[in-house]
This record gives sequence, C-alpha cells and structure tokens, in this order.
Amino acid sequence: MKTRKGYKVYPLTNAQNLHFYCLKYCPKKQVLNIGASLTIQVDLDWKLLRESIEEAIDRCESMRIRFAEDKEGKTWQYVVKKDDSVIEHFDFTGWTMEAAEQKMREWTETPFARFDSPMHHIVMIKLPDGFQGIYIAVDHMTMDAQSLIVFYRDVIELYCSRLYDNIKHPKEMASYIKQLKKDLEYEAGSAASQKDCEFFQKLIASSEPIFADIYGPGKLEAERKATGNPNLRAATNTSNNVEANITTFHLETEPAARLHKFCQEQRISMVCLLLMGLRTYLQKENDLDDISVTTTIARRATLSEKRCGGSRIHCFPFRTIVPKEDSFIEGIYKIRDMQNQYFRHANYSPSEYYYYRKQYYHLEDGQTYEPLSLTYQPLSMRYDGPGLDQLEGIQYRTARYSNGVAAHTLYLTVSENASDNGMDFCFEYQTGVVTPEKLQDIYYYLCRILFHGVEDCSRTVGEIMEWI
Repeated sequence: MKTRKGYKVYPLTNAQNLHFYCLKYCPKKQVLNIGASLTIQVDLDWKLLRESIEEAIDRCESMRIRFAEDKEGKTWQYVVKKDDSVIEHFDFTGWTMEAAEQKMREWTETPFARFDSPMHHIVMIKLPDGFQGIYIAVDHMTMDAQSLIVFYRDVIELYCSRLYDNIKHPKEMASYIKQLKKDLEYEAGSAASQKDCEFFQKLIASSEPIFADIYGPGKLEAERKATGNPNLRAATNTSNNVEANITTFHLETEPAARLHKFCQEQRISMVCLLLMGLRTYLQKENDLDDISVTTTIARRATLSEKRCGGSRIHCFPFRTIVPKEDSFIEGIYKIRDMQNQYFRHANYSPSEYYYYRKQYYHLEDGQTYEPLSLTYQPLSMRYDGPGLDQLEGIQYRTARYSNGVAAHTLYLTVSENASDNGMDFCFEYQTGVVTPEKLQDIYYYLCRILFHGVEDCSRTVGEIMEWI
C-alpha cells in the first residue's frame, strides 16, 4: 500500500506500536481513548470558539491522522488535508455536575471507528455551574497528553486573537509528517538505533530485577508457591477484569511550591523526586532495596518535537537499588544519573525492550517486575500567553475522564493544576486489583516520604521509612 484515498501512507512508529499492542489484546476497544476538558468562568463566543477549533485542527496534522488496513492486515497511517468531523455543542444547564461528568465519561468510553475515520471527538460545553469550554476525546495513537495540552493552548490563543485586536495570531504548529519521517528513518536500522539497542540489552542482561508490589510481597510469594520456584523474581500483575477508574488527589499550592523549590535548589527534575518517593514507598512495603517501576519519557526535546503533536511517549522499566543507609538525596542522584542515560537512548522501541527481556529471563505471558507506571506532566493547560491581562482573575478548570478500561494495573500521572498551581496525583487503576482505599494509602505515604525527605535530604532512606 503506497497511498490511501490519494494520500501517502506511513508505517506506525515505535510509540504507536506500543499502543496498538494494547489495543490488539484488550477486549474493550476504548482502551486508547483519552478524555479531558478545559473550562473557564466566562461566557464564550461559541461561533469564534468553533472557528478557533477548526483552525487549530487545520494547523495540527496529528489531529487529521487516519488509519488504514491493507490486505495482509497491516495497519498504516495517513494525514488528510481537511478534517470532516463535526464539532458539537452541549449545554449541561439544569444538570447536576455528577450527571454532566458521567456524560463526558460516556463520551470517553465510546470507541473510535479504527479505519478511515476521525480519531477525535470535540464538544463545546457549558457546565451546570456556568463554566464553559471544550471537551476533547482523542485516540492515544494520534495524541499524547502533552500534545493534547499544546492543542488546547493553540485553540485558546486562536480564540484570543479573534476576540482581541491587540493579540497577534499564534505561530504555526510543527509538521507531524516531517517528524514522523525522522522517526521512521531512525527505526529503519540507523546507527543510533543500534547503539540504543545495545544499551538496553546490556542493561537487561546485567542482572534480573524483582517484583515489589504496592500490597507488599504477598503476590510474589503466592506465585513462587504456585510455580514451585522459590527463586522466582517476576509476578503476574494483570487481571482478566480490565475495568478501570480514575481517582485524583490534589496537592495544594504551598506544599507543591515546596517540592518545586527543592527541585530547583538541588537541580533535579520533579520526576526524579517523584520516583524517589514511589520507590521508597515500595521499598518499605516489600523490605527490598531493589525496586523497579515503569517510567514514561515524552521525547520532546526540540521545538519541532514539542509542537508536532502525535504520540511520542516511550515507556521503560526503571530500576534502582538504594540501600537504606543511603541518604534521600543520594537516592535521588542515583535516579538522576540513570535517567540521564535513559534520555540518551529513549528512542529505542519499548516493544523490542519488553520482547527481549521476556526472552532473556524466560518470563511467562503477563509476568513483570513493575507494579505501577509513573508519568509526570509538567505542562499545564492554563493559558499564560498574549492577552492574559484581559483574562486576569478568570478561573480555569481542567478535568480528565476515565475511559473505563486500563491495560495496566496502576498508572499514576502527576500534573500541574491549572487553577491554583498545585499538583494533581491522578491514579488510573484496574478496579478488580486496586481499591480506592489503597490509593489513599499510597498518596498519604508518598506525600509523607516526599516532605520528610525534602525537609532534610541528608536523612537516610531507612530513617524516613521508620518515621512514616
């Protein structure tokens, strides 16, 4: 297949193939849906908003991605010149907020037609409390959280440029197709891809990780007993019940600012601090110094990568060994050093990583060493560009909606809150495996670890574990 409906077609990227694998084996096909809303406490001009959304789609090639399947069953992608989807308008006046949120969750739970169809659903909304804005659902193979935020910002900038004469038209977005070609060149056996492959294969072969669950060692011990292998280090951490929910905990402005200040003073990233907190929690629960979690890397270092849209997330297991005698900051530095190595090789295919590891350690289907995944999203959907003086004092609100399905047991996304500059800890979890009470427990102890460590980073990991 060279063309589809007159458009050139391209293979899926490594990032897309990772998502496509989840879609292929998940019984519920909305598993890749991402649903979110951005609303503002002001009466909007719906005509101008619709025009702004339409122009933003015209400017964003990844919002015009379509998928096609050839006779051999292989999936390809292409970008249409003009999007033909309908931008809807829904007024929730007279509804309860709970009913409105449930409706938007229903939208998020609706699977997209997979081939030759738009991979987004956009609705202009007015909520029961008067907040107005946009609900968007997208397919994860076309957009990730960061590209969705950039799209939201572009809509707002376009709207403001229409509404206020003194605001300039925003700069163009970067080309998705141009970046796609670069990615495919890398994946076609380049020297860089070979170096990245060698790095991760050596890392896998260095020594075998061990599973450390959020509930402690019980799951691993049960699997050891069931298999008759007392030395087993991997465990099954999936469920036949893929039904899922989202629970979000909010960290207020002042304590969030303390965490940011610590990161600035120590010259470390927020994700390093969060990884240190999570691994210390798992270390305490399992009495293990050797901890692995899954980390996500956005792969958006250049301006064109930041503004090209698409899905660029790569997920890799992230293992650290931090003895209890190490100080909190020493543990963070170990994470930072390992993370810097990951960044240099992050274009490597996650699917190939997992396949190689499975073969190397003879893992059964479903066995893993990681109990959860972490994503840190530094971008906020809050608009802080041109025209802010006209919008000063207006309240913003963002929300994320569950698609009802999760391919992984537990997925934590930490993001900056648009309304108060606090932080949101958003847990997406399989309801048959994780309880809301356990999430409360994780969040409570994670915060205690973080703030006790930030208060005096010379404290040892063991001291912090005893204190909490």
